[in-house]
Amino acid sequence: MTTSGSDELFMQRALVLARRAWGRTHPNPMVGAIIVEDGAVVAEGFHAQDGGPHAERVALAALGRAPKPGAVLYVTLEPCSTHGRTGACCDAIVEAGIGRVVVGASDPNPAHAGRGLVRLREQGVTVTSGVAEAECRDLNLIFNHWIVKKRPLLAGKMAATLDGKIACRTGESKWITGPEARADTHRWRKLFPSIAVGAGSVLADNPRLTRRVPGEEEDCGKRFIFDTTLRTAAMDAAEWPAVYTDEWKGNTIVVTTSTADAKLRLRLEAAGVQVWVHESARGRVAWGEFSERCAQAGITGVWLEGGAQVLSNALAAHALDYLFCYQAPVFFADNEAASALTGLAPGRPEEGVRLADMCRAGLGEDALVRGRVIYPQA
Repeated sequence: MTTSGSDELFMQRALVLARRAWGRTHPNPMVGAIIVEDGAVVAEGFHAQDGGPHAERVALAALGRAPKPGAVLYVTLEPCSTHGRTGACCDAIVEAGIGRVVVGASDPNPAHAGRGLVRLREQGVTVTSGVAEAECRDLNLIFNHWIVKKRPLLAGKMAATLDGKIACRTGESKWITGPEARADTHRWRKLFPSIAVGAGSVLADNPRLTRRVPGEEEDCGKRFIFDTTLRTAAMDAAEWPAVYTDEWKGNTIVVTTSTADAKLRLRLEAAGVQVWVHESARGRVAWGEFSERCAQAGITGVWLEGGAQVLSNALAAHALDYLFCYQAPVFFADNEAASALTGLAPGRPEEGVRLADMCRAGLGEDALVRGRVIYPQA
């Protein structure tokens, strides 16, 4: 039998395979699988896109023959036990004659969690679960949230100094973090099916809000612009920001309110830009309505890239589910410098907002701290 140390090593290979589909499987999870015989990998597979064959079936097909006695299947996520578009993977594993299955994370869906493991064991398959579980679970942080909550994961991103500042008092912010951290943000943009910014960021920076990953073609997911008064469209169309005029303008969705100028809304729609009209929540984003609208559109995750007002509003409304905090080894020590997050007033340390299931990474001179947002009890 394969040793536990080897189990960890082989699961790491399955994780590498799963990440090849980074950002392309929504609303499904990323999954990688390998088949090992006599201590060597003989077949590999991963779930490439929604509607395609699951990783286990791809690996079995790649093997192209009956597995040898003692063959082991490693898979990053519990094999499915229900018949969807591709059939239950548990059945395919049993029919192929695999005698042992090593699983990373269990199915996060409460209706299915553990059923695949039980089903395999009932068919005489030896099952080991929980190998590299934290990494396997973290791989699908968007799917894990979506399948349980039935709404998108709203993840905020901030790049700040050690004292939580995102710009000098002059407004200068380029660049607080270094090139490695900025490149990493594009990797996460690639994972999320949509990105969102406020009107202030659009007017100040005219961002493209595309995904630019080295070695890959530039592409674009859904782009949300939160603009309650449509001030980003108030100028002549020739002066509109790039998100309203470039080749991906059809991916742009302006989230506004019923109090905004109807003529501006019609101008945007006539130009091919989508507009979502929500009821005004004191001049702010109605986060519950926005989240529900995303769910109806099948948008499983939103990368909230700023600015500070949008992130702070989401935090105050307890709408922020996850936070990515890029930190540079510098501090401004200036009360007039712009803060990343504002608007809360905890009276005691335990009333502060915390992060759970944290992950940390070094990026050049900078650091990334990320995790689930945990709000204090009322």
